[in-house]
Amino acid sequence: MTFWQAIGGFAVVATLLTIIPGLDTTLVLRSGLTKGKRVAVATAAGIESGALVWGVAAAVGASALLAASELAYRILTIAGALYMVYLGASLIWKSFRRSAHAPVEVPTIDTRGRHPYVRAWATGAMTNLLNPKVGVFYIATIPQFIPHGSSPIVMGLVLAIVHNLISVVWFAGIIVASSVASRWLRNARAIRIIDRITGTVLIGFGTKLAIAPH
Repeated sequence: MTFWQAIGGFAVVATLLTIIPGLDTTLVLRSGLTKGKRVAVATAAGIESGALVWGVAAAVGASALLAASELAYRILTIAGALYMVYLGASLIWKSFRRSAHAPVEVPTIDTRGRHPYVRAWATGAMTNLLNPKVGVFYIATIPQFIPHGSSPIVMGLVLAIVHNLISVVWFAGIIVASSVASRWLRNARAIRIIDRITGTVLIGFGTKLAIAPH
């Protein structure tokens, strides 16, 4: 796997996972609809900050594991690939069982007494940092897209930044067109289609990465 192949492959997975209606999307959407564009931008910035921390943590962990044992590192990559297959299969399975899209619970972070933009940023950051699914995503995917001979830390940071840039574009679209996005996110049929496409792609990536040499 070359550098650009890793970037391209990761970008596809990150894009599909970013556009799935979930906690981060709901948080930014709610901020845009109820508090305005600037607060929504601050919320999105907080989410991006949290994601970058997760990306750095996953990259450092992968680097340490590679230095300790190549076998252990390979086991991690296979486990991550299997997780991607499991996640993809789960999305497809749930898409056939789901009759309606349940609302996503958004936690409340106690930031009283702070500037509105600081509160919005803190809520986005803490929501992301306290969401274990974000950590699992990075731990499972980043090792899969580190080309042989590349620095895991540097490559991990690059991939985290790629994911952040994709999220920035997605959040910007939601903030600018909040009303349209709101109606679309409530469309159960659209969500089922996205889940099935995403699940299929994840299974394909996971299978390829599990059987291919690192």
